[in-house]
Amino acid sequence: MKPSQLIKKIENNETDGLLKKVYVSDSAVEAQKPRYIKTIQKFIELFGDDRDVMVLSAPGRTEICGNHTDHNNGKVLAASINLDAIAVVAKSDNNTVNEQSQGHLMNTLDITDLAVDSSKYGHSLSMIKGVLAKLKELGYKIGGFDACTTSDVMGGSGLSSSAAFEVLIGTIISHLFNDGKIDAVTIAKAAQYSENVYFGKPSGLLDQMASSVGTFVTIDFESTENPVIEKIDFDFSNSGYSLCIVDTHGDHSDLTDDYAAVRSEMEDVANAMGKKVLREIEFSDFLNAIPELSKKVNDRAILRAMHFYNENIRVENAVKCLRENDFESFKEIITQSGLSSYLYNQNVYTTKNPTEQKLSLALCLSQELLQGKGAWRVHGGGFAGTIQAFVPNDMLDKYKSTMDEVFGDGSCYVLIIRPVGGTKVM
Repeated sequence: MKPSQLIKKIENNETDGLLKKVYVSDSAVEAQKPRYIKTIQKFIELFGDDRDVMVLSAPGRTEICGNHTDHNNGKVLAASINLDAIAVVAKSDNNTVNEQSQGHLMNTLDITDLAVDSSKYGHSLSMIKGVLAKLKELGYKIGGFDACTTSDVMGGSGLSSSAAFEVLIGTIISHLFNDGKIDAVTIAKAAQYSENVYFGKPSGLLDQMASSVGTFVTIDFESTENPVIEKIDFDFSNSGYSLCIVDTHGDHSDLTDDYAAVRSEMEDVANAMGKKVLREIEFSDFLNAIPELSKKVNDRAILRAMHFYNENIRVENAVKCLRENDFESFKEIITQSGLSSYLYNQNVYTTKNPTEQKLSLALCLSQELLQGKGAWRVHGGGFAGTIQAFVPNDMLDKYKSTMDEVFGDGSCYVLIIRPVGGTKVM
């Protein structure tokens, strides 16, 4: 369908059913229409109105449980959200990819040269190149295309804006050149490869997998080559709760060492027991070894290892609760996860600047408001940034207004768990 024809269909409400499959509610569908139309209009402006286009989407993700477990081959529970990256795209008849993201310059890529270029680390063009390179290596067809993209996944929010973009590129290649037959796990692995090798950012597979697979998903990383991925059938829209992400606007600068220390200290414990990662060691063996470990590694490393093991158990229990529709017990587990991150993993504030504790303040206020009613925890990497809260719908206005008053207007985002991952929308 030509771009201008697609705009008319959106304006005439003919695509509402397609949009609702992705964005769940009628109000969310209405909110998306202007965004879709604007992106299609930009495509027409840049690339014309004479080719058939398709529109694709890849979501951000939220970590539900499993804080800082994936890098030691642990277990996680995550979910895709309604904030997403979308693309209006058409095949081209050459070997060039042209992609323009809203507010950015055009990315232009010759797909006959997909070699790694370390001078382009950190550039979105490298993400595109890396996804194409990996999918080509795996035997899938690639080709040239023109695309306009836009994303409402906030950068620095812990909602994985980069993973959404990478999964979006893989979804484009799947539907444009491979009849939509590249499975979600393969796209996620290609996206992670791109981020690690081409974008120059070390990361686990959690972000890309949750974005690509969609809805609630639990992942067991005991084998990083072949992680065990399971979708969880739970209709969050009928739970009576809203999922909130609160951006505390903390300073993200100079936190690299803090993030790295979580992983390295867990691995210090594993190495002291003759293994590479904690998952290779039984919990009981770790507990029995603590007297000797206390002579070999620092105290915080032992506490972080304790968090790792118990967090894996919490993931299992949280998944069980969702499958049994036991949301009350699920909330308790989520709050326990947050408490463990605070006390044992210790990623709620940086010791470099201990008087700045915006995450601690957000968690404290959440406890005051939600004790016995909701759940709250640090979200993502921690040290600065965001917390997560499950808020009863009848308390949502109060919770949101309180957080916005303290951390600034628009700091509290109310999210939807969306039922699909990377997908062709229309």
